[in-house]
Amino acid sequence: MCPPKEWQPMPRLASRFALLVCLPVLASTCVAGAGMPPMFIFGDSLVDAGNNNYIVSLSKANYPPNGIDFAGHQSTGRYTNGRTIVDILGQEMGLEGLVPPYLAPETTGDALLKGVNYASGGGGILNQTGSIFGGRLNFDAQIDNYANTRHDLIARHGEVAAVSLLRGSIFAVTMGSNDFINNYLTPIFSAPERAVTPPAAFISAMLAKYRQQLARLYLLDARKIVVANVGPIGCIPYQRETNPSAGTACAELPNQMAQSFNRRLKALVRELSASLPGSRFVYADVYHIFSDIIANYRAHGFEVADSACCYVSGRFGGLVPCGPTSHYCPDRSKYVFWDPYHPSEAVNALIARRILDGGADDISPINVRQLMTT
Repeated sequence: MCPPKEWQPMPRLASRFALLVCLPVLASTCVAGAGMPPMFIFGDSLVDAGNNNYIVSLSKANYPPNGIDFAGHQSTGRYTNGRTIVDILGQEMGLEGLVPPYLAPETTGDALLKGVNYASGGGGILNQTGSIFGGRLNFDAQIDNYANTRHDLIARHGEVAAVSLLRGSIFAVTMGSNDFINNYLTPIFSAPERAVTPPAAFISAMLAKYRQQLARLYLLDARKIVVANVGPIGCIPYQRETNPSAGTACAELPNQMAQSFNRRLKALVRELSASLPGSRFVYADVYHIFSDIIANYRAHGFEVADSACCYVSGRFGGLVPCGPTSHYCPDRSKYVFWDPYHPSEAVNALIARRILDGGADDISPINVRQLMTT
């Protein structure tokens, strides 16, 4: 069992009642319900379901108007107006309810059997990423927490059943955006590093670390792993705002770095899938999907593709994070972006469905629905 992080909650109490122990060959169907595999989620604020609520951090979303379109109009800690990409993906897969955040006190016992969300706003591949926020769970820490979950499952159900469950589960990883936005491209922090580290060298360091982390997940019984690439970060309202020379276009350097990283990430995903026996790594091309939505936003039912729905100031509403003093648009379904950094629920739904059922341009070599049955 991995050593707990200093921001982890107090040790969890065992359930008062024994959980159902399934036969090893039936573990993935018995515990998930209706044949649906559990989902274990790693990532940043794009998929955080509330983990940052439980740590001391400047990166939080557990206040209105975030969540205005979520069930009960609750600001749960999701960085959008409603559900995240993985919330919608899980529901479309047939999971009952939403995958709970790891740090929530109630994520124990039976709750573990539908999967766990380890994502953290501000988190990245590199451990120095997001230091501007103070507390955050980077990918190494998220894998440590998953290792604790794995230990709990083995303790409750035995190693054979727990490993069978995990190897039949879907693992979703959404990492990398913050390593650019809140690391290399943050002037106050990155100026010294950028002076001596060209973009290609920084991307190489990211990928070397990422390779180790994804291989570690495999060693901890992850087999069906969906790796989402970095989206067109130069098009978010924050980057449009802070790169005025681009005019009304997306900022060029962030998108160039994302594209360079993505090309090499795709090759890494193929390599890992070929070299790790029994693994099925899948590459989700969120950059392609999101770029299509932005370029053809009216065809997708949107009216605004460059500005934040939740805004305080700025030409694109990208200068100040969404919060209680923000204004927000009356019809969120017409906006591509909810706030300076994150897509609206309507965009999250489009991305989720294309990851689930899309063709090779969206996700390869197979989509998530096909991955579920392999």
